[in-house]
Amino acid sequence: MGRNYVLGLDFGTDNVRALIVDPANGKEMGTAVEDYPRWKDGLYCNLKIDQFRQHPSDYLEAMIKVVKEVIRDASKKKGIKNIGSKIIGLGIDTTGSTIVAVDEKGIPLALRPEFKENPNGMFIIWKDHTAKEEASLINEKAKSYKTDYTRYSGGVYSSEWFFSKILRTLKLDKNVRKSAYSWVEHCDWITGLLVGNTDPVRMLRSRCAAGHKAMWSKDWNGLPSQEFLNHVDPFLKGFRARLYQETYTSDKKAGNLSKEWACKLGLSTSVVVAVGAFDAHIGAVGAGIKPKVLCKIIGTSSCDMVIASHKQIEKRAIKGICGQVDGSIVPGYIGLEAGQSSVGDAFAWFRDIIIWSFVNILPKTSLGKSISAFQMKGLKEELKNTVYQVLTTEGKNIKPAESGLLAIDWFNGRRTPYADQALRGALVGMNLGSLPPAIYKSIIESTAFGAKRIVQQFAEKNIVLDSVIACGGLSRVEYVMQITSDILGLPINVTSSEQTCALGAAIFAAVASGYYKNTKEAQKRMCPGFSKTYIPDKTKTKVYNKLYQQYLAAGKSLEPIMKKLVKI
Repeated sequence: MGRNYVLGLDFGTDNVRALIVDPANGKEMGTAVEDYPRWKDGLYCNLKIDQFRQHPSDYLEAMIKVVKEVIRDASKKKGIKNIGSKIIGLGIDTTGSTIVAVDEKGIPLALRPEFKENPNGMFIIWKDHTAKEEASLINEKAKSYKTDYTRYSGGVYSSEWFFSKILRTLKLDKNVRKSAYSWVEHCDWITGLLVGNTDPVRMLRSRCAAGHKAMWSKDWNGLPSQEFLNHVDPFLKGFRARLYQETYTSDKKAGNLSKEWACKLGLSTSVVVAVGAFDAHIGAVGAGIKPKVLCKIIGTSSCDMVIASHKQIEKRAIKGICGQVDGSIVPGYIGLEAGQSSVGDAFAWFRDIIIWSFVNILPKTSLGKSISAFQMKGLKEELKNTVYQVLTTEGKNIKPAESGLLAIDWFNGRRTPYADQALRGALVGMNLGSLPPAIYKSIIESTAFGAKRIVQQFAEKNIVLDSVIACGGLSRVEYVMQITSDILGLPINVTSSEQTCALGAAIFAAVASGYYKNTKEAQKRMCPGFSKTYIPDKTKTKVYNKLYQQYLAAGKSLEPIMKKLVKI
């Protein structure tokens, strides 16, 4: 009998990644990446109002291409014929909360002709913060209701999450309000689509998505009551019955690949599809998460994952985090989520400020007028990498606290502790001698201070963490990782796999298909270990501990000012 393989699909913010894995040993057989074409062109987004939307066609087109490409890649690299026919399981992760309005058949409204170009009929992705007012309303109503449904969401409901986005869209767009039968998370829709079950009421819903973003809990038999939703706003009247009651962990089988999608993807209908979940939670599984370890998935933002036993948590509610959910990461453990709304995005913002002068001022100079538009485009792309390199080289010569600069990392709002998307970032301590390398380093330091605040939040609730696992794009950036280790005062282990989210999805595919009995067994065999470990410099940690106290003080002082600025 020949070897079998599993496939993991990781739907990220910018693209979908595919990974074919040998479940016997975790060996990666083939990889592929496919960008979302409309998203890449910047369509349907409005940065001024924090609107970020993705067309469902982006997901469908990219998925078909990436699966065919990963099969070609595996066949070419490993010389295995018909590897697609040997895939026995498929796992899926997506960003979240990334939701879409669907009709009675579970079809996203944007796939219907009348909503084809309507952003409100598309997926409202995780970093869309247009629903700030609705989130504030939900928080206000939750505190005045007989049951506080935000209890297991850290005590604060975010504008990034399920009901906030639904309410804003229903209030804003009467056509969507009229046509939307229900709402689904991206991870639920893709899974349902592949197994041929997109009925909004019957499709298997992710425990991870429901618990962390939609206030689902066994304590109140599922989602918040219809009475509470009416209490929040009349626009939510009647919706609960068209959502769901039960939820499922990702080790469960959602179904077999439908004949239609088996044909489109070049796979077999015998492929078992696992219940989907969010990328960070799935990625933590691929990274080898275990108790007492903080798993940081670091990219444009940071999602921080911790697992704890039921005995350790009991019925305690951990305030200020992004939810605690039974089985949301590793089945059998309570999954705890925290994070930062902006990490890599903050670095890219500062890089783009530096590039801005070249792109917008240079063409207006006598020298710039001799440069063609094609050359200018090439210069801009080259600068993207060069700017980072120069900032890093110069920044390494700056000692902790030497510049006198301090940054607050809330450039895209604050996720943890106590989610508040109305907050903004800040730079403190600048003078006429403050140069870009020092400013850039202070921004990196601020994201590490934000991470330290998360570790502190867990410690205050007797959840002590003794090490960090890092994965995601920024985990490969030595400059960022060493500063983070120095500030946390903890060792950071970087995963050897560059595809930990897709690997986590593949691990759940191996369990759901029956190759392994449980997730822990699959992790033991399939997680590849670490490529590098960063050890904190104790001398720098002592200095950073003092700077961290100023970070806390500055954030506390500036928070009310930031909120007032937004309202002016």
